[in-house]
Amino acid sequence: MVRLKEKFGLFFNNRWLVFVAAMWIQSFAGIGYLFGSISPIIKSSLNYNQRQIARLGVAKDLGDSVGFLAGTLSEILPLWAALLVGAIQNFIGYGWVWLIVTGRSPILPLWIMCILIFIGTNGETYFNTAALVSGVQNFPKSRGPVVGILKGFAGLGGAIMTQIYALIHSPDHASLIFMIAVGPTMVAIALMFIVRPVGGHRQIRPSDGFSFSLIYSICLILAAYLMGVMLVQDLIDVSHTVTTIFTGILFVLLIIPVVIPISLTFSQESKVPSEEALLSESQKQGPGTSERNNDQEIIFSEVEDEKPKEVDLLPALERQKRIAQLQSKLAQAAAEGAVRIKRRRVPHRGEDFTLMQALMKADFWLIFFSLLLGSGSGLTVIDNLGQMSQSLGYDNTHVFVSMISIWNFLGRVGGGYFSEIIVRDYAYPRHAAMAVAQVVMAIGHFYFAMGWPGDMYIGTLLVGLGYGAHWAIVPAAASELFGLKNFGALYNFLTIANPAGSLVFSGVIASTIYDSEAAKQAQERHPSQWNGASFLSSFLALDEPLKCEGAICFFWTSLILCGLCIVASFLSMILVYRTKTVYTSLYGKSRT
Repeated sequence: MVRLKEKFGLFFNNRWLVFVAAMWIQSFAGIGYLFGSISPIIKSSLNYNQRQIARLGVAKDLGDSVGFLAGTLSEILPLWAALLVGAIQNFIGYGWVWLIVTGRSPILPLWIMCILIFIGTNGETYFNTAALVSGVQNFPKSRGPVVGILKGFAGLGGAIMTQIYALIHSPDHASLIFMIAVGPTMVAIALMFIVRPVGGHRQIRPSDGFSFSLIYSICLILAAYLMGVMLVQDLIDVSHTVTTIFTGILFVLLIIPVVIPISLTFSQESKVPSEEALLSESQKQGPGTSERNNDQEIIFSEVEDEKPKEVDLLPALERQKRIAQLQSKLAQAAAEGAVRIKRRRVPHRGEDFTLMQALMKADFWLIFFSLLLGSGSGLTVIDNLGQMSQSLGYDNTHVFVSMISIWNFLGRVGGGYFSEIIVRDYAYPRHAAMAVAQVVMAIGHFYFAMGWPGDMYIGTLLVGLGYGAHWAIVPAAASELFGLKNFGALYNFLTIANPAGSLVFSGVIASTIYDSEAAKQAQERHPSQWNGASFLSSFLALDEPLKCEGAICFFWTSLILCGLCIVASFLSMILVYRTKTVYTSLYGKSRT
């Protein structure tokens, strides 16, 4: 009995259990991606026009991305408390919206609706922060895959919750809003005491590579399964029994990863702690070596300041030899008192930056504006997906919301995987993968603009993959260039690029063009109502929601977004050029 109790204690503190629980929380944390499904419901129930819906979309994006409070509380409070705060916000925000849409609560002004959407979606930032903090701290040597998988499941949340909604589907379409209010809240509260740092750096095992391969395989199977289910439900009128079976299989796929911590805890004999512990070289040495390592780090900083510029142009092996020689000379001179080694106040790229120090760096702003243009354009499509599909004559908008969630998921998982290959195998900047993703997005936007056959299917594929890749590449790149010490503050600042892009691209450009085209079509349908009045005054006086039909509704918007993605790719390549030497110094040694 005592041994079994010890086993359960090891199981509860297993870093893979924490990782799997974080994946489950993230699976229900992507509530922002369901806005394309609930916006038509809100629009028809509250008699909003597209510009008002766009303002709600911007409030959603702000709530989804402004995570300063979540990051601050996660440093002060335990992670379970941060998850509880997020659950409460999610329930209050979307629960109140559901009461208003269903007529159970009085209709509130638009600005209060924006606040409610902001509060509800802002709960997601607490889920994200808790999952990422626990993941990065428990898997310090696998940041890229861990961030990609966790962010990927957040992107897949829309498809998962849409499938659950199909199971409980009722004539009341507002029940989807109720599910958004209750579902993530219940999952977060149920798992909030599991997701936490558990000293994962001391739990390294030879089987970790196989465990990650299993997780990746489940991710691919899950995405393919959801895609197949959505296509079947779109093309065939399936019965409720079949939908129940589909949803049951979905839950089985989500539960399978828990086999990893179970097998690691109960299926293997306990190993001596020295075999399980991950000890860095400095930890394996005596206790007095930390001071010497600090001196070596300081000397290396001096080398970075003193080395000739042409050293950075040498091949990796030769560059390391030259740096080692210079470092040895500096160490000897410092020991003899000929040189004073001073601590540098301003860090170099690859070292730990504070947020204020990072804001003084051009590389940080290149990341920010590349993310603003790239992810902002993708988010514009996600927010307007319901109206885009309706304008092209599609009735079931939930299908495309689910599809872009799946492609978003694969983009995040694939972005983390392939960018890790670029970094580890070639010591090349991670943003090279970002530039490719942004070109893919540009092609998707162009396809939307042209209105070619299957534009909604192909466009959601390309835009979803490219958008998702941003959120696997940017966090990892930021931690590499500016350190892990203040990762939370750096990451949450970069996420502001998302609502900033959406504010301009969706809240101003897309909504204005859509309402303008809708007003023109309304004038053509009802010319008598427009006689004797200017176009603008008639547009402002129109009370009923404006509805646009045809590819023209988002033609100019898609072309503009296409151009912005090309500019974003150009900015990413500038960053690649500027950070080549940084990645060579960080990863070149492992190649040689």
